[in-house]
Amino acid sequence: MAGTKNHDYHILPPSIWPFAGSMAALVMAVGAILWMHSMDTSGIVFYAGTAGVIGTMYGWWSQVVKEAHAGDHTPVVQLHLRYGMILFIASEVMFFVGWFWAWFDFSLFPSTADVIGGVWPPKGVEVLNAFELPLLNTLILLCSGTTVTWAHHSLINGDRDGLIKGLWLTIILGVVFSCVQAYEYSVAPFPFKDLNYGSSFYMATGFHGFHVLVGTIFLIVCLVRAYKGHFTPKQHFGFEAAAWYWHFVDVVWLFLFLVIYVWGGWGAATH
Repeated sequence: MAGTKNHDYHILPPSIWPFAGSMAALVMAVGAILWMHSMDTSGIVFYAGTAGVIGTMYGWWSQVVKEAHAGDHTPVVQLHLRYGMILFIASEVMFFVGWFWAWFDFSLFPSTADVIGGVWPPKGVEVLNAFELPLLNTLILLCSGTTVTWAHHSLINGDRDGLIKGLWLTIILGVVFSCVQAYEYSVAPFPFKDLNYGSSFYMATGFHGFHVLVGTIFLIVCLVRAYKGHFTPKQHFGFEAAAWYWHFVDVVWLFLFLVIYVWGGWGAATH
């Protein structure tokens, strides 16, 4: 019979969200470009586009949640959702590879840039002590990795109370990390425009900080859904994706700590 479903895949109905998201992203990008050129009303355009992107994210992902509750996320669909998340994290890995590449290029071949005096860190630059605030943030993220794992295992074993407590602890640790990093930036002895050191430092650690904020929001959404009873031991891809993302953020920070804070500032004067 025509229209009979004889497969395990979910055929999506027509949706406005892809078009709405692309238009919102375009408006946001145009607003950002106008803002860089100090043009009037650029802020309005940028924030309007940002609001559109956020609205699209809420509407689109709400639709995905409804599909899961409707039983559309069969084992095959869940498998491919996992493939998609793995590919997304892989693309994020390559994103950070670019920043690490820039850092290694500046540090291993400083003689190619006369402006930094042929040494790394550049002459006259005081670096942050790796074993003060950066080490504290490392311990915070490592602890958050254990709490999100606790939440995951609690969910698998049907322990809703453990799931909620683990999520709360992970979110709190994520917020504390962001606060410590904000304070670190406020006392850092070098500005963003400080030759190659400041720009590469802030771009690498700053983008990681942005990912921590995204991951924290991701976990907050999971916490709300946990209170609503959306997750079951057999169907909880939303939480699983958040946990994978959070572990990715943890691993990236370990490399940042070792490469940028410890190795990158070795032998230099500390602030």
